[in-house]
Amino acid sequence: MNQAPSASPLSAPASPSRLVIASRESALAMWQAEHIRDRLRALYPQTEVSILGMTTQGDQILDVTLSKIGGKGLFVKELETALEDGRADLAVHSLKDVPMHLPEGFVLAAIGEREDPHDAFVSSRYENLAALPPGSVVGTSSLRRESQLRARFPHLKIEPLRGNVQTRLRKLDEGQYAAIILAAAGLKRLGLGNRIRALITSEDSLPAVGQGALGIECRADRADVIALLQPLHHPDTAACVLAERAMSRALAGSCQVPLGGFAEVRNGKLRMRGFVASPDGKRMAHTELFGNISDPEALGNRVADALRALGAEEILASLNV
Repeated sequence: MNQAPSASPLSAPASPSRLVIASRESALAMWQAEHIRDRLRALYPQTEVSILGMTTQGDQILDVTLSKIGGKGLFVKELETALEDGRADLAVHSLKDVPMHLPEGFVLAAIGEREDPHDAFVSSRYENLAALPPGSVVGTSSLRRESQLRARFPHLKIEPLRGNVQTRLRKLDEGQYAAIILAAAGLKRLGLGNRIRALITSEDSLPAVGQGALGIECRADRADVIALLQPLHHPDTAACVLAERAMSRALAGSCQVPLGGFAEVRNGKLRMRGFVASPDGKRMAHTELFGNISDPEALGNRVADALRALGAEEILASLNV
């Protein structure tokens, strides 16, 4: 599962003199890296913590949808190279951008507490999805969102939307779209929560696997870094995300698959919902199960099995994934 084992509470980590965080250079990625940098500085004041900003292939190719150019892994490959060659000690990611299979030799050393996991409706003119007139153009970069929107609101026109958060908002403000759908977490972290006209319920748009959570990646052989990061690890969020990622991994989830998975802690148990759909939203399998918080991946795998029983295999086969 590429999840680092927790450090022993009896072995307090020795603070290094220096830590370097690899990050994409988008405003949101830098906010996330700076947030982790500040947490580490507070924990280890004698350590110099800096950020290595990088432009990834996913940031450079903006005129093609992610599903057609290799998926979200394009956002992390360069950061992993920096970890591998020693230019950086850790990398901070939006977990929804992290591929389900990490390369050999890398681990998610810590998973931070989740921000709002919902999708957000952003529009200058309309209050919510239900208020959009027929034929309204809605922008989204996600096949997951597109399939659910087409299923629930077939009268809307869904168009691709790429670029960082600010670019997407500018395209909306220029009138290219009647509304756009973004992750609420990103808007809130950038201080742009006022742009959210409505949060979309998870019934209307089930979140992406890992949405709203931060993952901190490092090399598997860096036991020192893994130990240092444990105070940033949030067990409940980690249980939810590990369940979601197990489901997606079992179903070959990627940007090319309209798939969503969302787990929550409810009364000491994990409640998880998942779906797989065709891009046009006309074929959809969805289910909900409960499981043990101590074995989240087992729940994720059971959700995947339940979706297969409901026809997910046929939907996936039709997508040639």
